[in-house]
Amino acid sequence: MKSQGGVREVRPVAHFARTLRKRRNLLAVTMISGYVALLTGALPLRASDEAEVGQVGGVARDAASGKPIADAQVVAHNIATKKDQATVTSSDGIFTFTHLGPGQYEVAATKDGFQKSSARIEVAARRTARFDLTLAAEVPGAAVKSSQAPLTDREKMLLDRLERLESRLSVMEAGAKGANASEAPEARGNQPTLVASTTGVAAPPARLPEPLPLPLPVPAPQAAAPPQQPVPSIPEALQAPPSSPGVDNFTPFAYGDFTWLNGTSRNKDTVLDTNFFTPEVRFDTNFITDFNQPRDHSMGGSTEQFRSGEIQVEQISVGGDFHWQNVRGRILTLMGMFGVTTPRNDPSSGVGQWDVRNAYRYVSEAYGGYHFNVNHGLNVDAGIFVSYVGLFSYYNFDNWTYQPSFVSSNTPWFFNGVRIQWFPTNKLKIEPWIINGWQSYNRTNGHHGFGGQILYRPAEWLSLVFNNYGNGTDTLGNPNRVRLHTDDSIEVRYFNDKESKGISKMAFSLTGDAGCEYGGGVTCHGGKGGPKQSFLGVMGYNRIWFNKDQFALTMGGGKMNNPGRYLTLLPPINGADAVSGSPYFTGNPGDPSHMWDANINLQWMPRQYITWWFETGYRHSDVPYWTGRGGITPPGGNTGAPSQYVCAAGGSAGTNDLATAYTNCGGPGSVWFPDLRRGQATISAGVMVKF
Repeated sequence: MKSQGGVREVRPVAHFARTLRKRRNLLAVTMISGYVALLTGALPLRASDEAEVGQVGGVARDAASGKPIADAQVVAHNIATKKDQATVTSSDGIFTFTHLGPGQYEVAATKDGFQKSSARIEVAARRTARFDLTLAAEVPGAAVKSSQAPLTDREKMLLDRLERLESRLSVMEAGAKGANASEAPEARGNQPTLVASTTGVAAPPARLPEPLPLPLPVPAPQAAAPPQQPVPSIPEALQAPPSSPGVDNFTPFAYGDFTWLNGTSRNKDTVLDTNFFTPEVRFDTNFITDFNQPRDHSMGGSTEQFRSGEIQVEQISVGGDFHWQNVRGRILTLMGMFGVTTPRNDPSSGVGQWDVRNAYRYVSEAYGGYHFNVNHGLNVDAGIFVSYVGLFSYYNFDNWTYQPSFVSSNTPWFFNGVRIQWFPTNKLKIEPWIINGWQSYNRTNGHHGFGGQILYRPAEWLSLVFNNYGNGTDTLGNPNRVRLHTDDSIEVRYFNDKESKGISKMAFSLTGDAGCEYGGGVTCHGGKGGPKQSFLGVMGYNRIWFNKDQFALTMGGGKMNNPGRYLTLLPPINGADAVSGSPYFTGNPGDPSHMWDANINLQWMPRQYITWWFETGYRHSDVPYWTGRGGITPPGGNTGAPSQYVCAAGGSAGTNDLATAYTNCGGPGSVWFPDLRRGQATISAGVMVKF
């Protein structure tokens, strides 16, 4: 051993002792580092638009040795709901539960060779509970087995001798320090070190320890470790949210798989998700052939089918959901054909100044709000949100068929106002609406509209939804006419074998709608108060999935009776919309409208993010309504005001009175008329993508 300043260097001896002990302490060191990581934030909480949850974590230890126990089974049992979540401890003995609903839990750890250990804890929303579970060996005094090989007899002897020398080494170092403090450095040379005596007389030189039977091992020289590059840290907001082990019985409707429902996205996974933002992207392209073969390629009476014989991009939507510290927001753009076809059905844009229709034209959803930790969640949002009236989704990717029946096509796709979503349980939603009106950006007349939804899913195979609307005065130019409406649906999955290569799933939906308008010259039932102004519709569909849900065949249709035509879609004759109206298809009180339809749809879904589809259908009306061969566009293109007649020779008739139009255009046969038919048969196909 090298000499330095007259003091014998004893550090290699102590180092050798620590080296032998390293095998004994390796597991403990690993456990400590893992536990420190746990205490310093290994369990980040997610702040999102979902119901709030808590987290639990800790270390399972051997009661005798304090060492961590790997591969122990840990179960968190909810005292109130009787539901369990399970996990297994890591190699460091660490266990975590990242998605527990608030409440009391009993957390228990078990492993072969140990007695069960448990603790009762209280889990709070957005909090992390950390504690250890100590497991006693079934044989008293037994300890957890180490993964290291046992020490040999010679190693035990060496370790015993080193332990006896440890105290003597510490005394020698202390004495050497005292002598060094009293002797000048240049006079020390290589003289033996004297240990200070308590009597004031110099003590004899300290005797060195006896040599060990074998030479001490000399550690091999270690190459200098290269400097570690700093690992970039990802902000918590951009980290992926923690996965939920087991069944989530707290988040509303998360206890089951409801992607089979009509009107519900079938995506089970999110491609890219963070604690702050969940993106959403949609593409919808179609090709439709109308057997009436309109020469202007223009179709009417639909909110999904607009042009015949062409490939058209129906929807391009980009956006998603923002969620952080209970604050929430959503934006989804609406481009493609939807960007102009949806706003045209809103008459409220004809009230007052500011071009609200164009301000909102390319937005399908845009709202901000807050999530309150009440029951299973309470959300309050304000802005534009989608309507649920009519069962089918606003977005075709989510639906069983591409062209829905009249109950869905002729009822709202969006509302503008305030929405409150209350989840008293994980199976029930109660949702009031305070809105401007019936599918309206503005308030058409003097009253706000009120309504709401009750959604109840008591089991994974059953969904019940009830929508109601009232108070709104939604007839342009008639402030005294009030609208009422109810829309109710049931969906039942009556067969499910998702691994079957034959029939893997079967389900049906049934929807009924009823409504009316009263006041301002009309009544709900007819009589001396005015003509009957009502809506009665029904639609039903049956869907069969094949080959592990990769294919699906849907058949169904519906029927509508809407005297007064206040909800019947106006064909876009000469560019007409809900504001302009049209003299060619009026919506006067008492005007009849009876329609029915049927269609068949086949879908191929090789991945959850894409749907290829083929559909054929027929729709019928008791009055001429669908576009015929001659089209619904004047020969020279859209001419004059859509609310006025067009002359056959060109130019506007300047009036919506037919007799006056004949006079202005030059007599009988001088007025242009669209080609409208009572029936429409179509074949269509397309592809839809949703991430």
